[in-house]
Amino acid sequence: MPAVTVENPLTLPRVTAPAEAVARPVLAVTTAPSGFEGEGFPVRRAFAGINYRHLDPFIMMDQMGEVEYAPGEPKGTPWHPHRGFETVTYIIDGIFDHQDSQGGGGTITNGDTQWMTAGSGLLHIEAPPEHLVVSGGLFHGLQLWVNLPAKDKMMAPRYQDIRGGSVQLLTTPDGGALLRVIAGELDGHAGPGITHTPITMVHATVAPGAELTLPWREDFNGLAYVLAGRGSVGPGRRPVHMGQTAVFGAGSSLTVRADEKQDSNTPDLEVVLLGGQPIREPMAHYGPFVMNTKDELMQAFEDFQKGRLGTVPAVHGMTAGGPQD
Repeated sequence: MPAVTVENPLTLPRVTAPAEAVARPVLAVTTAPSGFEGEGFPVRRAFAGINYRHLDPFIMMDQMGEVEYAPGEPKGTPWHPHRGFETVTYIIDGIFDHQDSQGGGGTITNGDTQWMTAGSGLLHIEAPPEHLVVSGGLFHGLQLWVNLPAKDKMMAPRYQDIRGGSVQLLTTPDGGALLRVIAGELDGHAGPGITHTPITMVHATVAPGAELTLPWREDFNGLAYVLAGRGSVGPGRRPVHMGQTAVFGAGSSLTVRADEKQDSNTPDLEVVLLGGQPIREPMAHYGPFVMNTKDELMQAFEDFQKGRLGTVPAVHGMTAGGPQD
């Protein structure tokens, strides 16, 4: 159950696509494979199998959980480097601590987002707090990687802590959907996230049987990832369910519908809508580095190995064996 909700969506500003909007067709629906990340927490690889030309400027996205941890089970990631892109960590339920080699960090929980612009590079670690490790509990979130254009890849690192209470809340004309605008703009309503590459990121909760048709920038791509529930997408009502990503084609509006009947443990359709302005530059990606050329990748690994991306605080340690994803 998402942490950020409202009792009566009809009190919120309402958005819908104009009648003359051109509906975006659905080009493909893919199913995310499951795996494990970091020290062993379960993830679904949302963009696996999707050609990068449909993703640009997005690189990858993992759905973390949803998992109910027993005492002693919660896990995170070890210290690892990043350079050349932004990581967006959105915690739907649960709590996560972040720390980096420059002294930054903090705790995000229940609807919060941490937007880390890695830029020229740093080391960081993400882990559940000690009290969650001891007690166990629910954990569910997303991590999205957003590419940076070549001109910004070596900028100084930057952080944004976006609290759940600061996201822009919207609804549809009939109140059948709650829209949380985390970043970018939707029908003139701006979310709090500041981005280098123009994007829109929305978490929508769609009630059973409800439909949302949103205006969508024609120069953006369009993606919908189903966090939970069942529904359909596009003018052809192509079926989608939890763990699937829909890739939309060209147009100026995007449509998602929730099935009349949902699973007993999932009362609504939960979907993340993403759009971005493609960067259309060469991309060289390996592990935790996203650059434009292989030479720049080699330089990133050399800089990491020589400690130029920072060092782990003395109270911690970093095992040998190179960077983690």
